[in-house]
Amino acid sequence: MLELSLVILFALLVFVAFRANLKNSEIVILPKKVSNRLGILWDIAHEGMRQNRLLRAEKALLTILKIDNKNAPAYNRLGILYAKQKEYKDAIDCFEIASSIEPTPTSIHNLGLIYYETENYQKALQAFELALKMEDNLATRHIAYAKVLEKLGNTKLMISELEKATELEPNEESYSLLRKAYEDLSMHEQARLVEAKIKRLKLNAKINQPKRVLRPRRVVI
Repeated sequence: MLELSLVILFALLVFVAFRANLKNSEIVILPKKVSNRLGILWDIAHEGMRQNRLLRAEKALLTILKIDNKNAPAYNRLGILYAKQKEYKDAIDCFEIASSIEPTPTSIHNLGLIYYETENYQKALQAFELALKMEDNLATRHIAYAKVLEKLGNTKLMISELEKATELEPNEESYSLLRKAYEDLSMHEQARLVEAKIKRLKLNAKINQPKRVLRPRRVVI
């Protein structure tokens, strides 16, 4: 009788362990399914943005946020989508939420751009300054900061920021912005020096341009 009781007890223990393992396996599988679904939704969102199918992209991003309401990249992407449609209030809401969840230089910089677009220059200034504190090695950040400084009349710091941009990325675009700023402030000598750099860049680009390989003419005999 004792042996029979032990067998029954062992069987019960095995059954309980099996149920526990089954539950654990379901817990592991569920996040994987959710992760796969999120991956598919991200693909739809990226493809929708690329093909300018904005409603499709918006639905995908909103579905991502229903699954994960603290997904900062989804809020950031949704903000970009609304900004493209000039729905600036919704864009600001999205970027502010993204920044509060995960304050990255990109989300804060994007928020600054929308503030600038809506002529809220003081808030744009604060956003750009914070983004630069977090990441100051991109010319685009200094250029955006320079633009809002110009609107607020701080021309001295504006010039300094544009000069930093040309140091980080000495290309035709950054030099052109700096040259125009010099010209607007009647700094003609500095503008001429920058113009010379632009011409040098264009000349170097022309020299380094790959030469076309000319095929020999076919001669019919």
